[in-house]
Amino acid sequence: MASSTMGDVLPTGGRVFTSIPDLFFIPEFVFGGLVWMLVASTEVDSKNPMGWVMFVSIFCFVMTTLWFFIFLCGANRSSSWPALDVGYHFVATVFYLGASVPLAFVTVLEGQILAPVMSYLATLFYFLHTIFSAIRWKRS
Repeated sequence: MASSTMGDVLPTGGRVFTSIPDLFFIPEFVFGGLVWMLVASTEVDSKNPMGWVMFVSIFCFVMTTLWFFIFLCGANRSSSWPALDVGYHFVATVFYLGASVPLAFVTVLEGQILAPVMSYLATLFYFLHTIFSAIRWKRS
């Protein structure tokens, strides 16, 4: 394995828009924001699972925004950032998967399927980001 410095491992600035897995920030924003908006605007009888879905969508949206700006500003130069990147995206994947199942159950009963589709797409992009971040972490 060739030796590399931290500067070669994690992108900063504009390179965030051109590197895999960091390119997945964009669809994570889009689909996560859509889940948030669709759940907030949907009237359903069962409020309990919707609270968890709203928490997950807002938490992941805010944390992904912070994470994105940390990468964009170049504050990710420490050797612990690749592991933190994998850890955060793994947690986000598990959270979204745990929110997507009850969301799908409740909204299908109501005859609405758009919010679960967006939730599963957000889960997919967080999962892909986790996998590619783990590969990058192991190469560093």
